[in-house]
Amino acid sequence: MDMTGIIGNIAALLTTFSFLPQAIKTIKTGDTKNLSLPMYILFVTGVIMWICYGVRNNQLPIIIGNVVTCLFASVILGYKIKDTFIRK
Repeated sequence: MDMTGIIGNIAALLTTFSFLPQAIKTIKTGDTKNLSLPMYILFVTGVIMWICYGVRNNQLPIIIGNVVTCLFASVILGYKIKDTFIRK
C-alpha cells in the first residue's frame, strides 16, 4: 500500500470511529438534549449518499467506512428523534 492509501485508511478509521464515543455516551445516558437534530439528519443522509456513491463506483473502502459511520450516527439520531418526538 502506498502512502496515499495509508493516509486514506487512517483518515477513514478516525472519522468513522469518531462517532463511537458519542454513540456510547448517548446509549448509556439517553441524553440528547444538547445534540442538533438537523445536523444528524443531514449527516446521516450525506453518509447514505456516500454509500450509494461507493456502490455505484465499486469503492469498497468508501462503502465499508460509511456503513459503519452510518450505524453509529443512526443510533444517535434514533435516540434524538425519540427524545424530540416521543418523550414529550
